[in-house]
Amino acid sequence: MKVSVLTLVRGRRDALINLMRSLAAQHYPPDELVIAWMQPAPEPDLPETPFPVRHVIVEGEALPLARARNAAVAAARFEALVFLDVDCIASPPLVGRYRDALARGPAIYLGEVHYLPANALPANALPANALSTNAGRDRRDGPLDWARLAALGERHPARPAIADDEIRFDPDHGNLWGLSFALYREDHRRVGGMDEGYVGYGGEETDYAWRLAAAEVPLYWVGGALAWHQHHPVYAPPWPHFEAIIANARRFHRRWGRWCMAYWLGQFRDAGAIAWDERAATLEILRYPSAAETAAARLPASARYG
Repeated sequence: MKVSVLTLVRGRRDALINLMRSLAAQHYPPDELVIAWMQPAPEPDLPETPFPVRHVIVEGEALPLARARNAAVAAARFEALVFLDVDCIASPPLVGRYRDALARGPAIYLGEVHYLPANALPANALPANALSTNAGRDRRDGPLDWARLAALGERHPARPAIADDEIRFDPDHGNLWGLSFALYREDHRRVGGMDEGYVGYGGEETDYAWRLAAAEVPLYWVGGALAWHQHHPVYAPPWPHFEAIIANARRFHRRWGRWCMAYWLGQFRDAGAIAWDERAATLEILRYPSAAETAAARLPASARYG
C-alpha cells in the first residue's frame, strides 16, 4: 500500500521543516508529501526528503482550509491518505501504523496528538543571508530528539489514552480532529470532500465528520500513530477567529439542526459578544471584539491548548 501525506501551510515555515524532518525519519516513510500552500508561493530552501514533495497553491485571503484539503486530495497520487497538520511532528511509527490500520479496511483512523510547551524545539529559521551555508542548515538537518519530545508532550485531557498496538472503535464522529487522521480517497470523495462553503477557522472538520458518519464510515483510534503538536499562541476566547466561527457555526446549524463549536460560542456569549442559546435556532452578534480585548485573550506561553 502506498501512502500520501497531506498538509496545509500558511506562513509556518519552522513548523513545516520539523514536520518534514519527522516524515523523513519514519520507520516506513510516506510515498509522497503533498503541501497545499495557502499563500502565493511555496517557502524556499525546504529540507531534502527521501520521498517526493508535491506542491499545490490554494488562493483565498481568509484561511481556505476546506478548499486546501480538497486540493491536496486531488493532487495526491495514492489512495491511502494521511492528513497531518503543519504543527505536527510525526513519531517514527506514525505512517506505518496508519498504513497497517488502513489495510484492515475503509474507515477514519485517528492518531494521538500530544501538545508540546513553548521553546521545546530549536528554531529552524535561517538568516536571510545564510540560506546556503552549512551553519544555517545544521540547525534543521540533525535528528529530532524523540526522547525529549516524548517527555515534554502532554495528552489533551479530552482525548483517550491508546496502547501502542491498539485500534479502538469510537462511536462518536464528533471526536474527529484535523490534526492527524487517515482515510481512503474514495470515502473522502463519496461524501463530497470538505464543504468549501466553510471559510476561515472552525466547523469544516465537524461537518466532514458528520457526513462521514451519515455515509457509515466508522471511526477508530490508532495506538502508536503519535504526533506532537508544536506550540503556538492560544486565545481564550478565540477572538482572532470570531467572525469565521460565527459564520461557520450558522452554516453548520442550517445543515444539521444543531450547533458545533458550542464551547467557543459559550465563551463569546459569556463575554457579551453574542446572544445565543444552544437550544435555539438563532445566533445574533451583539458586538465585535476590540483589539485590546483580543490581545488580552492571548494565553501565557505555558498554555498548550485552549
